Amino acid sequence: MSIALVTGGGRGIGRAAVEAMIAEGWTVVFTYRSDENAAREMETASAGRARGFHLDLLERGRPGDLVNEIEQSIGPIEALVNNAGLRRESLLAMTSDRDWDAVMDVNLGGAFRCCRAVLPLMMHRRRGSIVNISSLSAVSGLAGQTAYAASKAALLGMTRALAREVGKRGVRVNAVLPGFVPTDMTASLHDDVVRALRSHECLPRGTSAGDVANAVTFLISDRAAAITGQALIVDSGTSA
Repeated sequence: MSIALVTGGGRGIGRAAVEAMIAEGWTVVFTYRSDENAAREMETASAGRARGFHLDLLERGRPGDLVNEIEQSIGPIEALVNNAGLRRESLLAMTSDRDWDAVMDVNLGGAFRCCRAVLPLMMHRRRGSIVNISSLSAVSGLAGQTAYAASKAALLGMTRALAREVGKRGVRVNAVLPGFVPTDMTASLHDDVVRALRSHECLPRGTSAGDVANAVTFLISDRAAAITGQALIVDSGTSA
């Protein structure tokens, strides 16, 4: 039984990743922060292949406790997908310290703490894969998303450095950079903003959460056994 841990797996890209992994035979532990009812519905729909656990990434000690709980009650974690994220939009000159710190603490600090929690056992077993969900905004600027873009760009640096640190112990670390994806997180964007974000796509079909999930599932699989330290962009050609 191969077990994956997906943070923020109750909706959007995270939920699509959970469903895609289950379809490929994984047992998936996913985390949620607020919507427990949706998490329990996912558990029921998965026929026991998915288990939901509460996780607030601002609770610094929780990732370590959660990983220990999973390892003891379900089994060894072979893959970690750092998907949970926070977006606070504002121009830099108007961004408060509180909002800046919150975005950094969740998007970068949360991923750091989850990686730190799983790595000792992965390296001991000499097997494991980590996928960090970054964003196209990490490499392509967008006004109003300075804090978010900075956190996602930092995640790329962490991905590459960590791949160097743990590769000799059989652990791979990669990142996926989605372009615009219709999810709950982007539902509040005005139509004009969405059109602007999609204006450079080569493929008119756009990018779905399922498209990103397929990239994630590939990277954690043995089909990507020689791939580490890489950033895979899934954006329907926006960055072409």
